[in-house]
Amino acid sequence: MGNWVVSLAGPRRISLEPCPPDPLGPGQVRVRTCYSGISAGTELTLYRGSNPRLSKDWDDAARMFVPRQTPVPYPLIGFGYEEVGEIIEVAPEVTDRHPGQLVWGIWGHRAEAVLAADAVRALPTGLDPLAAVFARPGAIALTAVLAGDLHLGDWVGVFGQGVIGLLATRLAVLSGARVVAVDPVPTRLEHAARYGAYSTVGATTTSAATVLHQATDGRGADVCLELSGAYPALHEAIRSTTHAGRVVAAGFYQGQADALGLGEEFHHNRIQLVAAQVSGPTPAPSMAGRWTGDRVAQTFMDLVADRSVDPLPLVSHIVDASAVADALALLDRGAGDVLQVVLRF
Repeated sequence: MGNWVVSLAGPRRISLEPCPPDPLGPGQVRVRTCYSGISAGTELTLYRGSNPRLSKDWDDAARMFVPRQTPVPYPLIGFGYEEVGEIIEVAPEVTDRHPGQLVWGIWGHRAEAVLAADAVRALPTGLDPLAAVFARPGAIALTAVLAGDLHLGDWVGVFGQGVIGLLATRLAVLSGARVVAVDPVPTRLEHAARYGAYSTVGATTTSAATVLHQATDGRGADVCLELSGAYPALHEAIRSTTHAGRVVAAGFYQGQADALGLGEEFHHNRIQLVAAQVSGPTPAPSMAGRWTGDRVAQTFMDLVADRSVDPLPLVSHIVDASAVADALALLDRGAGDVLQVVLRF
């Protein structure tokens, strides 16, 4: 395969297009992609056309969305943020990278990329390269866990057991929490149990709030992490949480919050509702100066390298990059057996 890049021409209009190679500049490396994971959150919002950045402009200075003044810049080229590859060329002054080295980072769904040498991290020796696809999803999960400020013995509800929710379940267990995993899909709850969840709740048949209150002598969860991006799940997470407890909203919510009743438990129980977003300077304001985005991602990969977290069972589909349209359509259908879909270049 030559140099190819995934292109989105409009909602659900996806293709793999040829593109010229970029020149190698000072301090840069050229990476040939091995694997690129597809996000079932952010990328699907772009694919479906529901992402707010498609209908509004983001004002960096004000940090606000404002009415869009220009058309959406279709095609969107090379989106994606879960890449693993092999260095095939280095600039002469780069001494800490070498051809043949396996690295992970963010360079989008493309067969080849030219990047600053310090923008990629070396794969730990002996680690399956496929595991590094999870560096960014793992960082998102760890950001939510850190924002939750979990403590040994805390009861924690984790709502949504997709890839990021399952990783958050494992990380919360490692933090010493007693995790109740919530999802409508039985096979995902089985993964959660294997990751150490104390118990699981089938969301379509059982009230997670009832389960968590019963398990805690009526108090409710100390912390709930909401990672599905579904407003009904966020509402149930709030219902599940103890008075003055914390709910971390880490899902990427779309549209209007019709199912979120903030005049109910949120108001009467004085719930702390905290947003977690991986691209910020720190997982939580209290961690400023200690935790950065780079540290979060590296910490997750260290946990993978020492086998505390094994993300490989979450790979449900590996498809050739030429079939990217089929891969995104598969995620779009939302079947319960689909977890991490990976493009193979």
